[in-house]
Amino acid sequence: MQTPSEIEAITQDVIEKYQKHVNPTQVALLKIGGFDHIEHKAEGVTLTDLEGNTYIDCLGGYGVFSLGHRHPKVVDAVKRQLDFIPMGSKTFLNKPLADLSAKLAEITPGELQYSFLCNSGAEAMEAALKAARMATGKTDFIATHGAFHGKTLGALSATGRDLFKAPFEPLIPGFRHVPWNDADAVAAAITDRTAAVIIEPIQGEGGIQMPGDDYLPALRRICDEHSVLLIVDEVQTGLGRTGKMFAVDHWGVQPDIMTLAKALGGGVMPIGAMVATAAIWDKVFRENPFLHSSTFGGGELACVAGLAAIEATQEEDLAARAAENGAYFLDGLRRVQAQFPHVLREARGLGLMLGVEFTDSDIGKLVIGTMIHRGVIAAYTLNNPKVIRFEPPLVITREQIDTVLEAFSAGVAEALDLLGDLLDD
Repeated sequence: MQTPSEIEAITQDVIEKYQKHVNPTQVALLKIGGFDHIEHKAEGVTLTDLEGNTYIDCLGGYGVFSLGHRHPKVVDAVKRQLDFIPMGSKTFLNKPLADLSAKLAEITPGELQYSFLCNSGAEAMEAALKAARMATGKTDFIATHGAFHGKTLGALSATGRDLFKAPFEPLIPGFRHVPWNDADAVAAAITDRTAAVIIEPIQGEGGIQMPGDDYLPALRRICDEHSVLLIVDEVQTGLGRTGKMFAVDHWGVQPDIMTLAKALGGGVMPIGAMVATAAIWDKVFRENPFLHSSTFGGGELACVAGLAAIEATQEEDLAARAAENGAYFLDGLRRVQAQFPHVLREARGLGLMLGVEFTDSDIGKLVIGTMIHRGVIAAYTLNNPKVIRFEPPLVITREQIDTVLEAFSAGVAEALDLLGDLLDD
């Protein structure tokens, strides 16, 4: 155990290193929001900083920690693999990669069969873009306003907010963005150059935007009618988050290509996946099996973590738990919204992917800060700063949800008091 003076010295050392060697603007923002503490230990739904303060983690790594922090099944699988081969030679066959790819074919919807394993959601999207171009012989894509698909150059071209895109223009040509939840706009945007439509079943960074009941089925029909591929980005929604294994399962939609990451690593290892049909795979890899590859992608440690994460999700029936506790959580958020209708516009979401929209983004930022002082971490929304998100581990209990709701209600009240004092001054 460090003394308070030792903790202060360690914290100051880390802050100085961030300022000199990591990102000085980032650490300044963290200090303003009250996040200038060193994360030290995590277990289940909680995270503890170096000073011993414990928080309920409702940010959840933006979907990474669906199983909670340090799930024993995933940790044990990775520890066992360390005694054999943690990172493959890329020369021989890789059993964990084969096992995980087979499991993904088993659990993903429709005719998805083959997987390319990588390290992140952005890498998975890059692979999906290349596969769609190769499989169709076309160059263009349709995505939506408010979408978030990653920050590498191709994924950023598909992302739907100029704030992140403008500094890097010109981006990859051929991307057209249309309004979210408007199937007719997608149909009207398709040309003879369109390779694929890219969609998140629920927009996460866009502010927990929910689709209409016929939106995703309509996109599937439109893509079929125009011989265009449907790429579904389940990086944030996948593996039980929304109350089903995949969000598209709510609407019975079968993608041609699906991207996964975040929860796939069980909160222990980074991993992403691009999963596609046999027909697409044949067109991409038949002549050159190394046309798209990754040095670290599909490493043994990541693959055993992914397999253990899927098994734990199934064994603990976490999708059903997300559906039940998500409905309870959403009902509670709506009660808080009813308390403060002048500043809280709406609470919405599905499963344990929930958001609350404020009338003013500055109030939302302030509430995140007031909640951290009450031991609750919530998620800021990049593409829609009026919305704060609650994406806790799927193992969260009703008691913990009640604690979060109390902190949220009290945090909104405190934020309004602080704003009132500022206005009075």
